[in-house]
Amino acid sequence: MKRAVVTGGGTGIGRAIAERLSFQGTRVIIVGRRSQVLADAAADINKRHHNELVEYCSADLTDPDQVEQLAARIAAEGNVDILVNNAGGNFATASTALAGIADGYSADFAGNVLTAVLLTEALLPAVNRPGRIVMMSSIAGLRGSGSYGVAKAALHGYVWDLASRLAAQEITVNAIAPGFVPDTEFWEGRRDEETVRSRLAGIPMGRAGTPSEVAEAVAYFCSNESGWTTGQILQVNGGTLLGHG
Repeated sequence: MKRAVVTGGGTGIGRAIAERLSFQGTRVIIVGRRSQVLADAAADINKRHHNELVEYCSADLTDPDQVEQLAARIAAEGNVDILVNNAGGNFATASTALAGIADGYSADFAGNVLTAVLLTEALLPAVNRPGRIVMMSSIAGLRGSGSYGVAKAALHGYVWDLASRLAAQEITVNAIAPGFVPDTEFWEGRRDEETVRSRLAGIPMGRAGTPSEVAEAVAYFCSNESGWTTGQILQVNGGTLLGHG
């Protein structure tokens, strides 16, 4: 049985990914900061699919010591076949002061890049060959959007570096860049009618995406059939930003 780790797995896209992978028979460890949210998500997914394939561990993935302890705990119970670094978000607050700008960039880098880098590097010795690593990026990392977009773009650089490093070991490294998926905590408090209308206006398909649609793209990158695909950024955005080379 395959074993997967999904960060940010308690809600939204991360939870949908955990459910999708467990549905196909993968044992999944969901990771995040909030133990109760994780526990509720794991219990609900297990109940819905009549199994006990989802478990959880809580940790602050920006803290090297906590990440080291988490990786040791996970590795002690066996190797990992799939790592999905989904944890992230927009942590900056609007500011025109240099100190505020610096804080915003630092917070978004820590929350979106370090969370992926630290856990990946800590778990690498336990990743099976062949293995699958997937990063959750954003359309913002491809077309720009303040410190959040810059952080996601930095994550792409890590994907390309890691893909080159691990290709000979048959460990693939890819990223998913979703567009507007409002049924997530990322959009909590920003799903007002005007915002939704303006976002939908820029989507050729005329509708928002869903966590399950993003999870399906992740599932492909995690599959046996994706073994010759590495170092790629897959857009899932209804045509908002087209993938011209």
